[in-house]
Amino acid sequence: MTDTERAADRRAPPAAGTESPSDLPGLAARYGVEYLAAVDEAILDPSLVDSLPVEWARANLMLPVRIGGDLCVLTSDPSRVSGQEYLALLLGAPLRPVLAPREAVLRSIEQCYYRRENSAEAFIEELPSEVRAAAERGGAADDLLRVAEKAPVTQLVNLILLEAVKQRASDIHFEPFEDRLRVRYRIDGVLYERASPPKQIEEPLVSRLKVMAHMDIAEKRLPQDGMTRVRVGEREIDIRVATIPVAEGERVVLRLLDRGSALLPLAALGMNAAVLAAFEALLRESNGLIAVCGPTGSGKTTTLYAALGRLDESRRNILTIEDPIEYRLPNIGQIQVKPKIGLTFATGLRHILRQDPDIVLVGETRDVETAEIALRAALTGHLVFTTLHTNDAPGAALRLIDMGVEPYLLAACLRGALAQRLVRTLCQACRRPVTLAAGDVASLGPAGAGLIGRTAWEAAGCPACLEGYRGRTGLFELMLIDAGMQETIRGGKIGVGDLRARAEERGMRGLLADGIERVLAGATTVAEVVTVASGAAAGPARRGEREHADL
Repeated sequence: MTDTERAADRRAPPAAGTESPSDLPGLAARYGVEYLAAVDEAILDPSLVDSLPVEWARANLMLPVRIGGDLCVLTSDPSRVSGQEYLALLLGAPLRPVLAPREAVLRSIEQCYYRRENSAEAFIEELPSEVRAAAERGGAADDLLRVAEKAPVTQLVNLILLEAVKQRASDIHFEPFEDRLRVRYRIDGVLYERASPPKQIEEPLVSRLKVMAHMDIAEKRLPQDGMTRVRVGEREIDIRVATIPVAEGERVVLRLLDRGSALLPLAALGMNAAVLAAFEALLRESNGLIAVCGPTGSGKTTTLYAALGRLDESRRNILTIEDPIEYRLPNIGQIQVKPKIGLTFATGLRHILRQDPDIVLVGETRDVETAEIALRAALTGHLVFTTLHTNDAPGAALRLIDMGVEPYLLAACLRGALAQRLVRTLCQACRRPVTLAAGDVASLGPAGAGLIGRTAWEAAGCPACLEGYRGRTGLFELMLIDAGMQETIRGGKIGVGDLRARAEERGMRGLLADGIERVLAGATTVAEVVTVASGAAAGPARRGEREHADL
């Protein structure tokens, strides 16, 4: 190397991309560019990436942003001039480079593309006429084999999925009718109609969903079930796909299983301090049965997973049997029920007990055989969790007795029953105060008399929410089984109303009372509480009744 080459080498900045975060300010100074240790979301402009593929942005670690009115390029490697020139040509304007840590650039790319306004409705309106015509001429299988016709349908499915994830939907319904295909999202427990694709692309769209879920696209006469997984940036979302044949085609329902929104800590479920402390005390029991009750969609599985998350799996053997397994839990053995090959809750539970378990979760107790095995497991030193479809917590004991479980066995094993419902929570940005009148609380019965004249909140509606609501929280009632309650259950001849009265004498607070407290706190409305909790209230007319209906 000559003296001139050595001098040039000393003047050249070192290669970028390998510096630690502490070296980046010095690198920015050497290149004469601005350095951002943290990226403010305010500088992200989704309109700048409309024509920039996300794959290119990720691969090159570059993102166009807007800082103080200036167009800039966020990068972790200022030496990559060719990429900066490409972005400048794409946007038709010069870009000022801004240096940021690699992780911050990646996170900004994911956030910017996630916020982009690319709706399924706009895509449907722009579908080429030849795609609609081709779909009308040919069958679904032929269309999917041709890339030119498959691509728009694939893009539409991806947009529908992305839109549903952004709007926090739990389910997507594709419902065929004679002259249209209706698409609805279930958000916070309520179905909302969204973009309706043209009827002509119904078959290619359904076939695309089947391909994703590894289902038979040629079988249209029988119901099918499948699973798939998609990614939204760093988030992975499992999708359960179910199809059934109807008169106008095939109806498809997608259940979106987002680990981030379902695997919550107990404290985030909405329990008040007293119920949370009492339920956590139950988790410290060495044996016994704990039942979580409520109708379908009331959050029972989320509560059970949160409970398992509080247990020490490193020193205890935890096994579950579920139908279906909704979320994979780390360090816990999970069994999927498969009735077609004889793996039912009862048979699976028998084999679980030979695996030296400490804690067992039974996804649902549906019959006396499963119930008796679970109770005998609880009696022999295991802590057993299960769910039941009952109206309220006292109904859990009566349901098990009605199944055929001996009252003495239930009294010895049952430690507690937690009943729950989900109510929509008010949007904090647009809720407005209201003074409750007699007509507003009449549907609450005697429990509403004390609310007349009190200040509560009502839904208004704004761009940040749906009809004035955003998100859901739980209402809970916890029935603890002490010695007095054991004697009551052991007697066997008791109605759910009488059992509720004795539980309330020992401090149990009902779902309706919990809901009224949420109304006064401004978390939800009277209408929401009435919708989900009024049926579980124990009014005078319910005393002595037994509960038989399986909700």
